[in-house]
Amino acid sequence: MMTPIMSLHNIDVSEFLAVLDTCKGNVFLVTHEGDKLNLKSKLCQLVGLTRLIEGGKISEAFIVCENKEDESKLFRFNLLGESTKIA
Repeated sequence: MMTPIMSLHNIDVSEFLAVLDTCKGNVFLVTHEGDKLNLKSKLCQLVGLTRLIEGGKISEAFIVCENKEDESKLFRFNLLGESTKIA
C-alpha cells in the first residue's frame, strides 16, 4: 500500500506540473474527502488542481507516489523548491 509522502500546500503550480512531467511512475493527489486523482494524466491535473483551488489558494491535499525516486523528487520540490535542479 502506498503511503502519503507529503502535504501539498503553498506551491508554484506551473513548477509543480513541470516536476510531475519528469516522474517515472504514477503520482496521485489524495484529498481529505477521499478523492484520488492520477496526476500523470493532464485531465486529472486540470480537474484536481481546479478542485483544490479555493479562493485563489491551494487547499490541503496529499501526494502519493508509486515510484520511490518520484517520492524523493517531489519531496525535495515541496521542501526546498528545487524544481530547476531536478532532472
